[in-house]
Amino acid sequence: MTDKGDDDFSNGLDADLADLCRRYGFDRYVLAGFPRADKSGFRDNIIHSNWPTALVNAYSISDAFRSSQLISVLKRQVVPVALSGACFWQDENGRDLADLGGEFARFGYENVLACSLHDAHMNIYVLAVSSGREVLEEAAMASLYYEAVQILDRASGETLLPQGPRDKLTAREIECLRWSAAGKSSEEIAIILSISSHTVISYLKSAMRKLEAVNRMQAVARAYRYRLL
Repeated sequence: MTDKGDDDFSNGLDADLADLCRRYGFDRYVLAGFPRADKSGFRDNIIHSNWPTALVNAYSISDAFRSSQLISVLKRQVVPVALSGACFWQDENGRDLADLGGEFARFGYENVLACSLHDAHMNIYVLAVSSGREVLEEAAMASLYYEAVQILDRASGETLLPQGPRDKLTAREIECLRWSAAGKSSEEIAIILSISSHTVISYLKSAMRKLEAVNRMQAVARAYRYRLL
């Protein structure tokens, strides 16, 4: 169950982003975590947006987010950048990653202003605001960027990205992950821990479930990110 304080915080952040858009003449916004090797999908990373549900679904299924021009540009550029709406579904060479031009055109994503943001925990976020309006002048872009930084900074000093799995891992699960990270097989871990290989596999499966990982490698990567190992 979500704490009421968390709901208030989340709603406040959403309202701040919506207000930022309105004042600078944009219609749509999305704040998302920067895609990582163990968490690269759009739906996995989205934090707040006012995108239509149908578009969120279509974009998530396409898996274009991590390889998009939007992400490629923000990996190289710190200051805000003006892009066309195609930055969401095309790569940096202008090749279509998915047939989504019609979907985005329906909802008015002609022009995009995007930037990367860091929180106090050094997590990286993507903020992209969109509309059919002309691109902002440089001074206005800088002003919007500064206000976006302030909005993120007002997030009570808390990270918007999860700092750990929802279900706490047991000591044995962490131990099995640690030995997996060291390159040990289930049979080798069983000998080291004096338990059966079946039990090792059971611990690892439980850890993968809690970490929402599809395999051991991804579970280890997420455990490192959560500083469990």
